[in-house]
Amino acid sequence: MNNNSKGEVLVISLGGSAIVPDEVDTIFLKKFREFIFNFIKNGGRAVIVAGGGGTNKKYNQAAQKVAKIKNIDLDWLGIAATKLNAELLRVILGEKAYEKVVVNPTVKIKTNKKIIVAAGWQPGCSSDKDAVLWAKSFGAKRVVNLTNIDYVYDKDPHKFSDARPLKNLKWAEYRKMVGNKWIPRMHAPFDPIASQLAEKWGMEVVIMRGSNLVNFRSFLQGKEFRGSILG
Repeated sequence: MNNNSKGEVLVISLGGSAIVPDEVDTIFLKKFREFIFNFIKNGGRAVIVAGGGGTNKKYNQAAQKVAKIKNIDLDWLGIAATKLNAELLRVILGEKAYEKVVVNPTVKIKTNKKIIVAAGWQPGCSSDKDAVLWAKSFGAKRVVNLTNIDYVYDKDPHKFSDARPLKNLKWAEYRKMVGNKWIPRMHAPFDPIASQLAEKWGMEVVIMRGSNLVNFRSFLQGKEFRGSILG
């Protein structure tokens, strides 16, 4: 089974941790650029929603060292970080991408370009929610979340060496794990607010490590892959 039906838009929530883990990862970006170009060459279309990553982390931490910052303003900083990362993606993807970074998923985009790059839109969530909204806008039933973990785990794998991977989770199970509240820069595999919408609209979310593009290709080809499916 091929996981990329022709005509269906592939919506990617590209975690900022892949773009800017600490500094801009140019090695990853070169590989990702080639990957996306090959994808559209074979008839695919993609919406790539950029996360904030290390840029967001640095500015959030700096602000909080200087003053007491409201969560909504931390979110606005994060949104600005996603816009910078999205512009970076748009620029390196060149003429094959839509000429502007888009932010409002409720506005229909009229273009023949096969790549659209999006950034964060509103506070109160992460860019994962924007990816779900773009999927809804384009009639896609799946979002692929490229992040800094291989799977969803039963506990934080960065803190617990015995964390157990969970390859398939129903939305009810996953939402019980992450709760229903958004906190700026929270470490959840997929934003709880985005999860509520994905469940409501009958979407599937696939979680996998962003840096492993060979694995991503295996998934798109319907082969065995490392990752978790929520839905």
